[in-house]
Amino acid sequence: MNEKKLADCIIIARGGGSLEDLWPFNEEIVARAIYDSELPIISAVGHETDFTISDFVSDLRAPTPSAAAELAVTDIEDLLYNLNLYNRRLKMALKRKTEIMILRYEKCMNSSVYREPLQKINEKYLLIDRCLKSLENSEIKRLKDYKLQMAQNISKLDALSPLKTLTRGYSITTLKNSNKIIRNVKDVKSGDNIEIRIQDGVLDATIK
Repeated sequence: MNEKKLADCIIIARGGGSLEDLWPFNEEIVARAIYDSELPIISAVGHETDFTISDFVSDLRAPTPSAAAELAVTDIEDLLYNLNLYNRRLKMALKRKTEIMILRYEKCMNSSVYREPLQKINEKYLLIDRCLKSLENSEIKRLKDYKLQMAQNISKLDALSPLKTLTRGYSITTLKNSNKIIRNVKDVKSGDNIEIRIQDGVLDATIK
């Protein structure tokens, strides 16, 4: 059995031979060693038509040792191609990322918040002024409505006031001592002192 480590893997290889020559690759100890290996194993035992237990236990089977070497070692041209491809993709991704960041930066710098940082504050001040003016106008209107309503109520009360009738030539007569209103003749007797309230003053009188 010939072992060779290439590109972090193990190649188990042997040229063609008789069944007896290849029989060691059918041994249990060999199969278990291949199975327990931490590194990947490529089996290349015998010719392409030959099969051993090692072929089935290994991670990969190659028809010949040379083919196993080709599988284990990456082709330098393929490797360079992939590296160049990844390099181009990385550059394109970085370029695209840079363009996006530049666009975001320009958008931010062209924003009114950056060009005129006090604009938003001034707009809020104007909004507050409008709100205060609206509240002030609302309170002024409400106060005017209250005053108008109060004047109307006072006018109604004044029209219903007993004193209002005095301006039309009527008078209010009361007993002088009790201020009891005299409504009919039976409310007084001879000798009672009375007061007669007229529009511009009070008259004293005595019942006879």
